[in-house]
Amino acid sequence: MSSSEKTVETPRGPARVRVTEPAGPAHSQLFLGHGAGGGVDAPDLTAVHDAAVAAGVRVLLVTQPYRVAGRRAPAPAGHLDEAWTAVVRAMVVPHLPLIVGGRSSGARVASRTATLLDAAGVLALAFPLHPPGKPEKSRAGELDAAVPTCVVNGDRDPFGVPEAGGAVEVITRPGAVHDLRKDLPGTVRLVIEWLTRHRWAAEF
Repeated sequence: MSSSEKTVETPRGPARVRVTEPAGPAHSQLFLGHGAGGGVDAPDLTAVHDAAVAAGVRVLLVTQPYRVAGRRAPAPAGHLDEAWTAVVRAMVVPHLPLIVGGRSSGARVASRTATLLDAAGVLALAFPLHPPGKPEKSRAGELDAAVPTCVVNGDRDPFGVPEAGGAVEVITRPGAVHDLRKDLPGTVRLVIEWLTRHRWAAEF
């Protein structure tokens, strides 16, 4: 296993990418984005990163330009998508299955850009279906039913839980809220099982 950090210039400013290569040949590559006010060191992203690398996945943790610049308030959705797309296109390894993902806001960005990037799959951790207390403002349309997608949400998440449909699978974690910290090892195991089922990771 080897890790490195790179800066990628995007139309929205420099993004930072932490790249971790598995010990042997990679089965796939997984790009992960952070939540709106958080970073790539969130507990769920860290745990998925570590387990995926151990299962033979090349993992790239992407820090959006607004966070690199020191701002906490997220950039507009279009700017996030533009920067993310530029990073993935700059860092992707050709002919290796591409999975895009992230937590919360990062999950939304990955879902919105999956088809554009020709991703094989999407990993959506804590997908925020709607703002807390506003179920009428649903973001369900951002999930692409044609792309194999694994949504992992806590059943007590105030942002709601999406419904499964098409190629979108939903794993609901009992007792977990938006941070997915409750039984994180169990959550990670389910994520690796999903990757393995699609032959994007080695047996866990």
